[in-house]
Amino acid sequence: MNNYDVIVVGGGHAGIEASLICARNNLKTALISLSIENIGKMPCNPSIGGPAKGIVVREIDALGGQMGISADKTAIQFKILNTNKGPGVRALRVQSDKLAYAKYMQETVLNQDNLTVIEDMVLGLKLEGKKVVGVKLKEKDLFSKIVILTTGTYMAAVNMISSEVVSGGPDLEPTTNELSKSLREAGLSLFRLKTGTPPRVLTSTIDFSKTEYQPGSDEFVCFSNTTKEILPFDKQVPCYLTYTNDETHRTIMDNLNKSSMYSGVVKGVGPRYCPSIEDKLVRFSDKPRHQLFLEPESLDLDTTYIQGFSSSLPRDVQEKMLKTLPGLENAVISKYAYAIEYDAIDPLQMKPSLENKLIENLFTAGQINGTSGYEEAAGQGLMAGINAIMKLRGEKEFILNRDEAYIGVMIDDLVTKGTKEPYRLLTSRAEFRLLLRHDNADQRLTQKAYDLKLIKEDVYLEYIKKMEKINNYKEKLKNSMFSVNSTVNKLLEELGYEKLGDGVSGYDLIKRPLITCEKLNAYLDFTIEPEIGKQIDIEVKYDGYIVKARKEANKLLEMDKVRLPEDIDYELIDNLSLEGRQKLSKIRPVTIGQASRISGVNPADIAILAMYLKSRK
Repeated sequence: MNNYDVIVVGGGHAGIEASLICARNNLKTALISLSIENIGKMPCNPSIGGPAKGIVVREIDALGGQMGISADKTAIQFKILNTNKGPGVRALRVQSDKLAYAKYMQETVLNQDNLTVIEDMVLGLKLEGKKVVGVKLKEKDLFSKIVILTTGTYMAAVNMISSEVVSGGPDLEPTTNELSKSLREAGLSLFRLKTGTPPRVLTSTIDFSKTEYQPGSDEFVCFSNTTKEILPFDKQVPCYLTYTNDETHRTIMDNLNKSSMYSGVVKGVGPRYCPSIEDKLVRFSDKPRHQLFLEPESLDLDTTYIQGFSSSLPRDVQEKMLKTLPGLENAVISKYAYAIEYDAIDPLQMKPSLENKLIENLFTAGQINGTSGYEEAAGQGLMAGINAIMKLRGEKEFILNRDEAYIGVMIDDLVTKGTKEPYRLLTSRAEFRLLLRHDNADQRLTQKAYDLKLIKEDVYLEYIKKMEKINNYKEKLKNSMFSVNSTVNKLLEELGYEKLGDGVSGYDLIKRPLITCEKLNAYLDFTIEPEIGKQIDIEVKYDGYIVKARKEANKLLEMDKVRLPEDIDYELIDNLSLEGRQKLSKIRPVTIGQASRISGVNPADIAILAMYLKSRK
């Protein structure tokens, strides 16, 4: 007999999303965490969002997830990034109060119907053949129809400062070697990854007059479409910017052999796009300085996080290199930087649904899949939870395409290309980033979420109302004509344009680079709301580029509609390249489109596959 429909192992960002979406869809769910205090914890940077990542949070919200709501409620600074660039790379980043965020998440989870929180350590899986039926705890076994592993950096983890290696998860919390052993015995391939965190210093010991002031954005911005209020700008907390210098670099390089990374202690591969400061100096030796952001951790803490200063150098060296930084000459370290190494599962063993290929009903999400970052974890956790729901309903798996969501890009990258280092989402990974914008996440995903019964009726109706407004205002702009004698000429002259030579519609005026709905409002006989206006500005100004990107995406979509049979034997297909045959046999792509994105599978292989499918039909 099953104790639960779904068991989620781990209460980090992936585990929270997986357990909440399952429970909210009337599945009897258990969330197993080492401690309730660990749920929603931010063991690294005290922020949510940023390039690509912030758009993922918007996507999570559109699909019925929790991260955006919690981030908005507990943020102490809101900032839109890349405002001087195109809409495809603009993103929201909030500075989080890490204590308030964790507390809010804990209260949300503990008060969720259909969700039981269990404090315990999972030692292994319960299997019947190649199907998971539950988990082994210290004192007993629990049974379920589906298990979702979201163990983060806790599997066989070790903390490292220089040559000092201590068994433990983040902040030396308990770790489990037994779960890794259980997964290997079940036939899964695991590998070691490494990440790290910078020192925290007492805020009261920083001289901010020597640093650069970094305020947030003085406007209403948020992650969740349900958020109606945010912390007022005058109450938001600033960040600050400082830089490394020659003395910093000399101190680090003189002690490089004492770093865990360069002394041979580290076995795993570190993150390429979030390296330690010593790794930065080795890789980018031509750079005279590196920027460091000073981020407050909480309104209730006298601590500041030094983003960009991750290290595994000895404590005395950390003290020396800190004193070389402008504004931190007298700073007191409250917590030293350290590296952490842990076990992860080769993501090529996952289906696009995040279900394991080898063990039925086992889903994995987050850093266990080789990713890095709170947002990447939460996006996977939500998708694993949704696909658990789909499987238990007996419905088709829910897969997001690369033109539909950054979450889709991430999962496709993981299951198609795999990773040998902690995977981080970047805007450059998305070939259709103009389609995957911060402003249109709800347009891309809300209807899908509603069709799958993942969001409430009132949230959906609010979205429908918004879309009606956008379409109505666009029509009004098309019907609003300005003659050559119109007072709008005053605006045109102010912006450096010539006066109108012919009549023109408001819609066509918006196409001009400097003209926005906000500026045009004074010359219209109706007023466009600020948020609606910003959306219209982007859609009208970039319409040609968006149409072109959509055409390209549709070509890819056609290839992704052609499914490959599960029983296909690539060894029996003549004329496939040797590498192509090996990669196709290992990854077993679901569609021709996915096959075409596998590194080592060339266009000739795809043509041969297409002919094989035709002959098979």
